[in-house]
Amino acid sequence: MSTWVILAFVIYMIFMLGIGIITARKNKSSDDYFLGGRNLGGWVTALSAQASDMSGWMLMGLPGCVYAFGANQAWIAIGLLIGTILNWVIVAGRLRRYTIRAGNAMTIPEYLSNRFRDKHNILITISAIVIVIFFVVYSASAFASGGKLFASITKMDYHQALIVGAVVILIYTFLGGFLAVCTTDFVQGMMMLVGVLAVPILVVIVLGTGNIVPNLVNSGLNVDAKDYLNIFMQDGKPISGISIASQLAWGLGYCGMPHILVRFMAVRDEKELAKSKKVAIVWVLISLVLACVIGVLGRAYLYPMVLSNEGAQYENVYIEMIKKLFMTDYTLPFIGGLLLCGILAAIMSTADSQLLVSSSAVANDLFKGVFFKKLKDKQILFIARATVFVVAIIAIVIAWNPNSSIMNLVSDAWAGLGSAFGPAILMSLYWKRMNLAGAAAGMASGGLTVIIWDYIKCCTLDGVHVTPATYTGVYSLLVGFIVSLVFIVVVSLATPKASDEIMQEFEDVKNGNINA
Repeated sequence: MSTWVILAFVIYMIFMLGIGIITARKNKSSDDYFLGGRNLGGWVTALSAQASDMSGWMLMGLPGCVYAFGANQAWIAIGLLIGTILNWVIVAGRLRRYTIRAGNAMTIPEYLSNRFRDKHNILITISAIVIVIFFVVYSASAFASGGKLFASITKMDYHQALIVGAVVILIYTFLGGFLAVCTTDFVQGMMMLVGVLAVPILVVIVLGTGNIVPNLVNSGLNVDAKDYLNIFMQDGKPISGISIASQLAWGLGYCGMPHILVRFMAVRDEKELAKSKKVAIVWVLISLVLACVIGVLGRAYLYPMVLSNEGAQYENVYIEMIKKLFMTDYTLPFIGGLLLCGILAAIMSTADSQLLVSSSAVANDLFKGVFFKKLKDKQILFIARATVFVVAIIAIVIAWNPNSSIMNLVSDAWAGLGSAFGPAILMSLYWKRMNLAGAAAGMASGGLTVIIWDYIKCCTLDGVHVTPATYTGVYSLLVGFIVSLVFIVVVSLATPKASDEIMQEFEDVKNGNINA
């Protein structure tokens, strides 16, 4: 049975590697490697942005949380949907124009540096540090997803599976750069969509609607089935405003995700961007709704199997559903393997993007922008690929524990990036008075707040020292975003205005004049 599944995976990975090899021939400069020559089409931009966003979290982390804790976890999906829509509506177009106007910037750190005429490379340095720290954690979540996937469907050891998946991602990221990543993300986004559409429909057909609630009741829920299915109930009680606000706050992270924002910068023109917006919003709406549905249906369909909270086993709910649907019948395991490739697609589409953004931050922003300004393209590409390798190794070490929670890893990384970059990007696009000092203060305070909130034990709860996040139940992104925003405004107002040149550039972008 597993032979057919492995065959499906091998065929899929060979196909992805083929794309990497083909697109490698189109990389004639670092601009091609990091931004694809600003020539992405609408569909590729849309699915690449969203596939690189969702990762294994969408098919493992989110359904798993709904499976284990109930429909109240859907507030995360609602927040992400709102964040996606706002990101495409208010950030995408203006960011593309501003990055062109501000010295044709290829990366988010370079854009911020050019935007505020940062001659001392303060913003580039802060950006690179934030990106490397939190993208290492983010990449670890993707690698952990891959390890759990392979370990669940084959006899392969988790650690071996972790390394196999990482090697494939490394190879085609090395070879193809941004264009390879975006092209493969397009394919992978389509595969993810097919998976989240097909599995729930088939489960309802096989299980029957009349068996869903009875199976939920018998599956060992800690609350009534009605409360489990109610997004306004948590642990048998009305959900608190803090819980809703913290879950909705996930949407704030979108405007601070460099691996998503860079897609806006790379699209061919404004018409293609308008097309991308519609495609992306529809894709996200369908995917997030069905990811939550998978969590609920999985609990009913897999009964009498109950996935444990220990080691976050509940994050395998989608995998187990596919195995039960297709792998008990020896004529269908290959189809099941193809659907499982949707999870691999989600994992790879995010990990490759994170590795590429990390490499651009180190090679293009730090080495070329700060230390060695006369580096040639070949040298930049060498440093970029070396960075990809080093970041991947560190991420593998973080994900080495088979009990790593995908949801927790993604949550930490999402909060750090969203808090450091989100307010800075938004305010840089829409507030003329923002200056270099405000940007630096906001980025540094946002990133540090998340680290303190999530990792520094400073409170006591039931006699145990815990972090502020555990003590209050407030998501660190909400706190970090607000702190960063306050610092940007206060410091900008307390320091001199930006130069007339910067002010005029802002007006040019606002009026659509990017060739001034």
